[in-house]
Amino acid sequence: MTNCTTFLDVNKRLGDKPALIFPIENIQYSYRELFEAVCRRSNYYTKKGIRKGDRLCIYLPANPEYLLSYLALWRIGAIAVPLNIVLSDNEVHYMLKNSGSAAIITDSGGEKNAKAACSRFDAGGIIPMIFTTGTAGFESETASMPDYVRAVNVEDDCLCQLQYTSGTTGQQKGAMLTHGNWMAAFDAESSLMKYTCEDVYLGIYPMAHVGVSWGISALKSGATWVIMEKFDMDRYIEYAEKYKVTVIAGMPPVIHSLVKMPIGTEDKFNTCKEMISGGGPLHPSVWKEFHYRYNIPIINAYGLSETIVVGTGTAIRQEDYTSADEFKSVGAPVGYTEMKIVNTEDPSVELDTGGVGEVALRGPAVAKGYWRMPEESAKVFLPDGWFLTGDIGFIDENGMLSITDRKKDMIVMSGWKIYPTEVEKAFIENPAIDDIAIFGCPDIHRGEIPVAAVVFKKDKVLTDDELIEYGMSKLARYKVPRNYIIVDELPRVNGWKLLRRELRERYCSRFAGKQE
Repeated sequence: MTNCTTFLDVNKRLGDKPALIFPIENIQYSYRELFEAVCRRSNYYTKKGIRKGDRLCIYLPANPEYLLSYLALWRIGAIAVPLNIVLSDNEVHYMLKNSGSAAIITDSGGEKNAKAACSRFDAGGIIPMIFTTGTAGFESETASMPDYVRAVNVEDDCLCQLQYTSGTTGQQKGAMLTHGNWMAAFDAESSLMKYTCEDVYLGIYPMAHVGVSWGISALKSGATWVIMEKFDMDRYIEYAEKYKVTVIAGMPPVIHSLVKMPIGTEDKFNTCKEMISGGGPLHPSVWKEFHYRYNIPIINAYGLSETIVVGTGTAIRQEDYTSADEFKSVGAPVGYTEMKIVNTEDPSVELDTGGVGEVALRGPAVAKGYWRMPEESAKVFLPDGWFLTGDIGFIDENGMLSITDRKKDMIVMSGWKIYPTEVEKAFIENPAIDDIAIFGCPDIHRGEIPVAAVVFKKDKVLTDDELIEYGMSKLARYKVPRNYIIVDELPRVNGWKLLRRELRERYCSRFAGKQE
């Protein structure tokens, strides 16, 4: 029996060493202050009637209070339900109701939506409590709480979080994550990044996302975590230099932007020993250009909400950087991860090396299933422990995994399988194209056809014919879209994960019945 917050008890020995830095509000916590602040909030929520097993939504901006809420709830055996502050009151209501949350933790900025969400519960029923942080009452009451509470003892498979998926493919599902899952993730990430007390981590991932694990893993190792509440390139560069950051969070759009920054920008990152990337495909040409210009190894990681990123996942390691695996793969298993490729129609059939199919993962950070969705759970959480990721990929002869696409994004045109990411990687090399997304639209004759949404670089525009000609120089004819839409930007979750579903809903109607 254990609790995934007990690293706080161990690390309070670091005393006044900085644990958290939140530059935008000039807030800093030492390890001792972090431990005491978490304990005070744990005692506060216990006083308010929160008990082991209760669910509480966290609806806050990405700031230290968000992290304190996670740790305080975990410490008393409650279950955190992280929400993105950009969610509407309708979406908040769904999360509250679906999770059966006893309360919602918010601030003055989110209080209006929180109240609206709670007001929709049936009169006479149990209406969630609202805890508004940052107010005089909350601050004075938490400050008066004892600065120590022993962590509630829990089984490894006790829930500590419901992580709702981003909803890119339909109704959001709450992945049931346990204390054991999180401890496995901390260990896997700490080992992968080789975190020490001397490291400084700059985090940009939303606190409501499992990417928060990279920061908590840094804390477990005694490092300092610099928190950005919202990505801004100027401040990102400023913080990297000012705080002598050694490990920096990135994502494909950020890396893409960095290679377009003025010469000399790379000097601001001269203390960085590695960068984390994940959440979407990192195009080889962008990755290669970044590597040779910035000389910072990218830890290209692969994982999901259901696996707490690389808690059970894969990653490129620094030792792979003699060739960086030709800047294509997401590497080999991390920690105790097992992986295999299975037939997309029959997961009992494992494919040979090089075979393209669905990626399956097994390991200690795989979620227990989806909250109150037994049928959905049974489809992907198999009885023998394997989790079907919904991603398409292959394992090469060196045991390295490459992701080619999402299973649900694969386009089948007249029986031909088209993988959008493969097409995107070919087109992004065109000097006129800044960003591109390929998505499938229904076609009465061919079943589906590929369509491209293109973001051109400033003062550079290509005609459809020019795009088709370029595509055919790189790809088989059937893979090349014949229909192109010029857009200013692509829809992404938090500027990160591409929303192909939104593109389909927005544009496919204009191609209905259209044939090539």
